[in-house]
Formats: sequence, structure tokens, C-alpha cells
Amino acid sequence: MSSHLPRRNLLLAALPDAQWKRLLQQLEWVQMPLDRVLHESGIAMGYAYFPTTAAVSLMYETEDASPIELAVVGNEGIVGVELFLGGGSTPSRAVVRSAGQALRLPARAIKAFDQAGPAMHLLLRYTQTLISQMAQAAVCNRHHSLEQRLCRWLLTGLDRIRGDELVVIHERIAGMLGVRREGVTASAFALQRLGLISCTRGHIVAVDRQGLEKRACECYLVINREYERLFSETLAMRGLGPARLCIAIKRPHRTAHPRRRLLPSPGRPRT
Repeated sequence: MSSHLPRRNLLLAALPDAQWKRLLQQLEWVQMPLDRVLHESGIAMGYAYFPTTAAVSLMYETEDASPIELAVVGNEGIVGVELFLGGGSTPSRAVVRSAGQALRLPARAIKAFDQAGPAMHLLLRYTQTLISQMAQAAVCNRHHSLEQRLCRWLLTGLDRIRGDELVVIHERIAGMLGVRREGVTASAFALQRLGLISCTRGHIVAVDRQGLEKRACECYLVINREYERLFSETLAMRGLGPARLCIAIKRPHRTAHPRRRLLPSPGRPRT
């Protein structure tokens, strides 16, 4: 494994060098196909996952099997915070919502972290940010319009994959937001008429990202500020200043769909 490629995940990039070197031999590239379940509710976790190009939904299913998204994790975070919090399992399930790649780490390696060390401090601060995302999503679902929530959902998903296109159908978005598919379709078509997105079957492309941000509720900025606060402090300790942080997390606004660029392959992943 090329030693710099895993640091496409911002949490891994922020780890102290000593901790990073210890983890490098235990990290394993894995493919993350759409709809892959990383862990189920109430089942002990075997691995933690650090997405690099994939995005993962943390979801809760009610008794009638209606799922709703609690949070989304991408290249800024880790799936499996319960492993270092002492739980080992969770009532939610983790499902890949945008295909890509990730690095996985055995549960035993996470549990072996020094409880008072800088790596654990970083993971705990990330957990606080993840909880903030969940709390803000709950506020958003209660108080804001479907169109605002859809804009927030699309922007958050695009941030996590660092791209401009989501492969997703309206029915899936409706399930994530806990609303009817017809409502999502109507809101998506309204955004398309405004020239903010382009919809084809199973694909949504952000055409005018700045326009999407203007129509989203304040929840999107609140969540972003929490992540920026986390990484501006942690990456600064490794000599990465605010300017480089903005390059890592934020992308420039685009008014037209850009030509797609492919990242260099990290090598054949193991599954």
C-alpha cells in the first residue's frame, strides 16, 4: 500500500505520525459497493471503516422496517465509533449509500488505542462532531421544508464523496428523509427547473452548487462549521494550515457540470 493514499481520509491524515505508522500495516483496502451493509443493529462489529471515496449512511429502522438516516460518513470520518466508546455494537446499521473505497481496521486494533493518547482524543472529538450532525438533522427534519432538507441532504452527500454526482433514486432519498417519494420527486424537479441540479434515472448532478447552498436551510452550514472546527485544529497540529484545510473539505462553486476526473487507483483492493 502506498503510504500517502490512505490519508485521503481526513481522520487518518490528522493522526500523529507515530500512531499512523503503527496502523499502516493493519489497514486494508476494501471495495464499498452500493447497498453493502457494514454492520447490523445489535451485532458485534468486526471492523472500523475509514471511507476514502465512498459514503456510508448510519440508519435506524423502525418496527415496520421504515429506515431513516441518522448521519452520513465519508472521507472525513470513521464508521464504528462504538468500538472505541466501549460498546462494540449499536442499534443503527451502516449501509453504503455511495459506492467507492475505504480502509478497514480490525476491531482489536481500535480497542488497543491508548485511552489517554492523542489518537483517542482525535476520535472522541470526531464523535462529538458526528453527534452534532445527528442532532442537527433531527432539528432539520422537524422544522424545515422538504426542499430545504433535500438540498441539505444532497450537499452533505456531495461533500462526503468530494464530487458533483450522486448515484441514487428518489425512493431511496425518501426513505433516508422519512418522507413520501412523490414529495422528493416534486422537490427535485423544482430544483432542476431552477437549474440547480440535473436529474436522470438514478443520477443527480449538482449543476449550481452555490444555488443549492442558498436554498438549503442553516443546518448545512452548522454541520460544516463543526467539521471545519475539528479539522482546522487537528490538521494545524500537523502543520496543515487553514488554507490547505479549505482545499481538503470545500470545493469551489461551479455553475456547470465539470468534466469528471478519475483519481489514481490505490491498487487492487482486497475484499
